[in-house]
Order: sequence, then structure tokens, then C-alpha cells
Amino acid sequence: MVTTTIEDLHADVLGCALRRLDGRSLAAASCATAALRALATDPDTWRALCLAEWPSLALPPAQQLAALPPQRLFADAHPFPSADADTECGLLRLPVPAGELLVSAVDVYYRGAPLLSRVVETPASSSWFLASPFRVEAVERKKPPPAAAAAPSPAELELSWVVVDPARGRAVNVSSRRPVAVDRHWYTGETLARFAVVLGGCKFEATVACSEGAAGGHAISEITLAVEDADGAAVSGEGTLRLLAAAMEAPRKGGEREPEEAKRRYLEFVKRKKGRKESKARREALVDLCCSAASAVVVLTCLAAVALR
Repeated sequence: MVTTTIEDLHADVLGCALRRLDGRSLAAASCATAALRALATDPDTWRALCLAEWPSLALPPAQQLAALPPQRLFADAHPFPSADADTECGLLRLPVPAGELLVSAVDVYYRGAPLLSRVVETPASSSWFLASPFRVEAVERKKPPPAAAAAPSPAELELSWVVVDPARGRAVNVSSRRPVAVDRHWYTGETLARFAVVLGGCKFEATVACSEGAAGGHAISEITLAVEDADGAAVSGEGTLRLLAAAMEAPRKGGEREPEEAKRRYLEFVKRKKGRKESKARREALVDLCCSAASAVVVLTCLAAVALR
């Protein structure tokens, strides 16, 4: 009796089948046999997988990333940064990584379907960038996206924000994929969908601002990324480069529960920040009370000295 194995199929047929797999399944297939490993490690297969996962990589500004190994890019950007990278902001004391450019590949999805894609290049070597608060705008209010980028419900949006360092050939995804919080702006009334990960004791928060349209839906008006430390202060470009370098080198962690884990860590960060603010307010109130008491003692002493003359 003749037995037939999957390796008896033509290589082109196997390659076409492998391109329909997700990243985890493709990596598992490469561990099965030597023949499947040769097909599963084909750069074109991984490049097609990256383009399917992040449509922004097909945009002209991202063409400079074509030199990066697609398998390495997927392994860096698809899983979440491990919690082992979440130490303290002592990472800010590390040397500043040498790099002249950061590339952000931003993709917004609605119910799993691509909705909006942007690529942003950020010069990262100037003294202005290193000293200023880190902030990247993928969609500016002055240049809103087309009406096609409208979402009926901001809470159902998903966001991927991949930061790539072309000089080092490494990347990291600094988005929680699903919103960790959805609220309204106190002044503009816009709905804000927040996507955040906590790395190195600091919070990377991407915010998608949606304004209400005439038909009752929501239109994306702004997409930004900023970084805050444990006290709520903005982290500079220099500090952000150190945090990104540590996150890119840290282990990765995958799994379906990672978005929920990112939300839990975000809520813990917000709770700790609120506690630190309350503690600081109590200390300042105590200092004010001591100063007021000292001033009262001085005034009473002066009045007593005048009265006893």
C-alpha cells in the first residue's frame, strides 16, 4: 500500500497553503520537517504575512523597511513586549541608542477589517527631539482622513502601532490592540479610544479621537502617540528612545489573553499614578500647614514683643 504524505505535494501548492496560515501556525509548520522548514522560512511567505497583518507596510514611506528580514519584523511586532521589560524608569539612565530615524506603521481596524493605515517618519537625532516631550501624530486634525475612515462605534476599533528602528533592524508594537479605555474629551466632546501598554514603568498611550458625524457615526479626527512616566509627566524623546530600545531587546509574549493583560497593567498604572498624586498633595498640604504655623508663630512673637515694650 502506497502512503502519501504532505511532502508529496508540489512545492508551489505547499507554498500557497502556507501563505494562508497565521504567524504562529507558520512557525509551527517550520518545525515539522526539513522540507516544510525550507518552505516556511521563505522570505516572500513572511513578507506576504506582514502585509496582510499591517497594510501600512505597503505604503510608499514604508518601502525603506523592505530591507528588514520579514520574519524578524513579524516576530518583533506581532507579540506583546514581555512583562519582564516592565521594570522601573531606571531605563532612562541607559545610553541613548544611536539612530537617526523612527518609523511608525499605524493601522486601524474595525471589527477585524482594515480601516485606516498611515506611515510616519520621525527624525530622532536632533537636539529638539531629544529634549522635547515625545509625541507622534499619525493623523492630524488639519489633515483628517477621508470619509471612508468612519467607524460606527469607537469601542470596536482595534489599533496596531509598530515602531521600527531601521538602523538596528528591530521593532516593537506599542499598542494594546483593543481599547483599554473609551471616554469623552471634556472640552471638545470627542470620543477618545485609548490604546496603551506599560513598558519600563512608563505608559505608551495611543489615542484615537473620533468626532460624531452627521449620519450618527463617528469619523476619526486624530491619532496620536505619547509617553508618560509614573507621575503623569511627559517623557522626552531621549527617554522614549531608551524605553523603545529596551522594549525591542526584551522577550516577547503572545496569547489571546494579552490584550486583557495590557488593560490590567494600564489600570494598575493609572491607580498607582493617582495614589502618587494624592500622596504628593498630602505632603504639600502638610508643608503648607507647617509654613502657616511658623508664620503665625513669628507674627505672634512680634506682636508680643511690641506689647511688652
